[in-house]
Amino acid sequence: MKQKNGIHFEISERKVLLGLLDILMAFLGIYILSIYTDFEYLSISVENTVPLVVLAIYITLFGTVFEIYDLQKASKLDVSFKNIVLCISTVVLFYLLTPVITPFLPEARLQIVYFYVALIVFIFLWRVLYNTLIATPRFYKHILLVGELSNIDNVVNTLTSADSNYRFIGFINSERDNDDTIKYKGLKEFRTKHLSNVIVDEQISEIIVAANNAENITPDLYHELMLLLERGFKIREYTQVYEEVTKKVPIQYVGKDFYKYFPYSRNNENQLYRFFHRTFDIIFSIFGLLFMVAIIPFLLIGNALGNKGPLFYTQERIGRNSSLFTILKFRTMVVNAEAQKAQWAKKDDVRVTTFGKFLRRSRLDEVPQFINILKGQMSIIGPRPERPFFVAELSRSIPFYETRHIVKPGITGWAQVNSRYGGSVEESLTKLQYDLYYIKHYNPFLCLNIILKTLSTVLYYRGQ
Repeated sequence: MKQKNGIHFEISERKVLLGLLDILMAFLGIYILSIYTDFEYLSISVENTVPLVVLAIYITLFGTVFEIYDLQKASKLDVSFKNIVLCISTVVLFYLLTPVITPFLPEARLQIVYFYVALIVFIFLWRVLYNTLIATPRFYKHILLVGELSNIDNVVNTLTSADSNYRFIGFINSERDNDDTIKYKGLKEFRTKHLSNVIVDEQISEIIVAANNAENITPDLYHELMLLLERGFKIREYTQVYEEVTKKVPIQYVGKDFYKYFPYSRNNENQLYRFFHRTFDIIFSIFGLLFMVAIIPFLLIGNALGNKGPLFYTQERIGRNSSLFTILKFRTMVVNAEAQKAQWAKKDDVRVTTFGKFLRRSRLDEVPQFINILKGQMSIIGPRPERPFFVAELSRSIPFYETRHIVKPGITGWAQVNSRYGGSVEESLTKLQYDLYYIKHYNPFLCLNIILKTLSTVLYYRGQ
């Protein structure tokens, strides 16, 4: 069998492609400006290596903050254009305010306008080309699914919603077929004996095995898969793909072999890494508290007008190793909001005050928690600290829920920037999957990603 591999790009490859071409298109815009106009503010030359590198860094950092590398947003030109304008506006502003490492302001201020417009036009032009040439069916990944009939719907819906470039061509039932077997009509079914021909005829890029019990795979299918694997064909287990695409740990599929799914990051036990993490927490918290002192006069006025009551609010939460601590926040709900009993927070919760909505959406209600960080009870990044009542309730409903307590809770985290507030068992399950992904893949790059996504949440006013 000779496999005909089509060209397709993984999620990470598409993001890298977007980022690299953004920088190249920005440089191209500057080069064209210097050729066809009297633009002298910045030129593409060896002498300008430092200013050009700074520009590339600014575009990358602020591009992440303003989500121009979000693949779903990049596929919508109107949303993409808005984000590019916001990104480049910030890039140019910072570029002008750092003349030590960037060119000094030109005498002809109109050149700044040329610079600003050129960056927007050429980066947006690349987005148009990306959607026309790259985000098209010719680069879709053709998938053949192997698994039980009961899994098919869930697997297909999960992966296609997470990555639109996944195209499921068909499936092979991994269980023994008999006359009583219910047929699945949503996807074309192939027979095991035709597997090699299907891969060639349908230009299959990858086989995903989604079998709850590997023992159920028929001997014939097992033999065919082994032959393909020996020939170098790409075969992957569904939970690996799920984690890679969704950035969540698939605890729905975790059973007695749970230890396979939780090889927690060695950074969690690395003393040197933990020292630098703690140092970062302390330094960041000091600046955070200075910021709080500066804005408290304004918050007192807002609280008096739209909150009616104490500015601060304390509550018991569960921290690392399930230890109790008292969290400090700016109050966002009416006084005695839970006089009867603890309640789930809801969307458009009537208990949230007018000023409280502003504090939540802007994430300013979290600022007093820098005190908890200085005390060592929390970190800047980590799972959201939850209340004992809800931890007890969720632990009974969700397997592995208390594993999130093996690290310190944080003001922000992977779950906080990727999902909405956990106002139900189902939403708490989703947040737990993100929390476990963070604990499992804990590293400086993931932490930086969380910080940039947090900035996006604040700037786009998405706090809850």
